[in-house]
Amino acid sequence: MRLQLTSIFLALLALNVRGDGILSDKFMEIVRQKAKTWTVGRNFHKLTPMSHYRQLMGVHPDAHYYALPDKRIVLREEGLVGLGNNMIPEDFDSRKQWPHCPTIWEIRDQGSCGSCWAFGAVEAMSDRVCIHSNGTLNFHFSADDLVSCCHTCGFGCNGGFPGAAWGYWVRKGIVSGGPYGSSQGCRPYEIAPCEHHVNGTRPPCEKEYGKTPRCQHKCQASYKVDYKTDKHYGSRAYSISKNVHDIQEEIMSNGPVEGAFTVYEDLILYKDGVYEHVHGKELGGHAIRIIGWGVEKDIPYWLIANSWNTDWGNNGFFKILRGKDHCGIESSISAGLPKI
Repeated sequence: MRLQLTSIFLALLALNVRGDGILSDKFMEIVRQKAKTWTVGRNFHKLTPMSHYRQLMGVHPDAHYYALPDKRIVLREEGLVGLGNNMIPEDFDSRKQWPHCPTIWEIRDQGSCGSCWAFGAVEAMSDRVCIHSNGTLNFHFSADDLVSCCHTCGFGCNGGFPGAAWGYWVRKGIVSGGPYGSSQGCRPYEIAPCEHHVNGTRPPCEKEYGKTPRCQHKCQASYKVDYKTDKHYGSRAYSISKNVHDIQEEIMSNGPVEGAFTVYEDLILYKDGVYEHVHGKELGGHAIRIIGWGVEKDIPYWLIANSWNTDWGNNGFFKILRGKDHCGIESSISAGLPKI
């Protein structure tokens, strides 16, 4: 079996080296010549099959049908004041604003599973619980629990709806859970991370997709809190309009948000700088966590945490052009408030 897999990988390597695919040197050189605002580099091993990249795009094409109501509408119905009118600074980084909240710094790994829709949600939820409790509560929401048990959120590892994930948080609650192989929380992630590089301790990113974990309403044996008691809830869920000021206001007031955008082949090669799509085909929709913004060499950007491990991009983070709805980055913002 191992010899068979090796033969397949060698065949893929030969195709990628000779061809024009995103793993080829030729494709990298084309992108490098066109990319004026960002640095190009190899984040994945050449043997990584194209199917792995496509599997990472977990925002289902029908996600817009499950978008949450706008925050203004939600607050108006509750008789509350709408978005504020704070002065927006030129740059803002949630990691610096709330240094007592360790989850804001965290980069998770979704593995070979189209669960980005769940990761972007639980990451921002974890941040917001810490922020709204003034650092007194650090709760690491479980991507495993959300991706496996929210049957109204989509199709697990085959893609889902970010907005529905936040609605589920309010209605059903989500338990805690750390990364794969950890003893952290009630339900740690069950899909192993894979190796992006030549030399590493993780298994290779093979062609086989991660299967959606089975929904289990119980915690791992080492965790001393029962499943029902461990659940934490949101108090409300909403979307934010694509107005840049509104998104900034929301992040400044309540913490990181979940965003979704269209990924093109050249993003796979991102290393540093402000990403602007310059070459390659569309791969699909991807959900991420927006933690701030800034300006680099006169180019406004959003600061984003990805879920492809720390060996992708700039230690797992990247910047993308802000203010022009580039790749749809400002058109699908989901958020909510925790029940503290």
